[in-house]
Amino acid sequence: MQEILALAQSLEAWVALITLIVMEVVLGIDNLIFISILTNKLPPEHRVSARRVGISLALIMRLALLGTIAWIVQLTQPVFEAFGHPFSWKDMILLGGGLFLVWKATKEIHHNVDPSDHGEDFIATSAINSFAAAIGQILLLDLVFSVDSIITAVGMTPHLPIMVAAVIVAVTVMLLAATPLANFIERNPTIVMLALAFLLMIGTTLMAEGMGFHVPKGYVYAAMAFSALVEMLNMMARNARLRKQQAKKLH
Repeated sequence: MQEILALAQSLEAWVALITLIVMEVVLGIDNLIFISILTNKLPPEHRVSARRVGISLALIMRLALLGTIAWIVQLTQPVFEAFGHPFSWKDMILLGGGLFLVWKATKEIHHNVDPSDHGEDFIATSAINSFAAAIGQILLLDLVFSVDSIITAVGMTPHLPIMVAAVIVAVTVMLLAATPLANFIERNPTIVMLALAFLLMIGTTLMAEGMGFHVPKGYVYAAMAFSALVEMLNMMARNARLRKQQAKKLH
């Protein structure tokens, strides 16, 4: 309690908290896009609850990992060496998560380009198009993003209360934004392809990080922001054309 009171009176602690919250929210965007796309494949009555359960599990996982900070720090220690590069558990988790994300995004892009090919669509099969299977896949990616998130938090501040507060605030923001984002993606089919392209890029970035190639997150998010801006301009242009067509019909 004394530590928390001392931190509450420290300007440096507040700056660290705000910075970490922003970082955690930005890192959570990747997870949120995946959850939105995956839950939109479920029956409408299950979507909101699946999002809530998936994001709640992300919070529980992050808090559990914060309780084992000593173990988390050890994840960055080399385990073995291959191709002249030492691999840690963190590298292997990022590499595996990146491969899964690239595979998932590729399958979804294939299905969007060729909707008639249901036989190879992973999500469209009855076994996967279930609440439990969706939660399982969300949980798998939650683990990857949680490890990355917590290691980032550990690198930014040594104070556990600040980490816990930042994680809780960031996950709360995710919880509030999940349904509006999912609904927006569902209403705009072209956004789905853009979001899948984001997941493909994020998966590739995770794989590169796992192989020891540092990719500045600023470049990735700048590319995502630019692409989103271009898509917004396209949507505005389409809406303007539709309004003109409707006006002509009325006259």
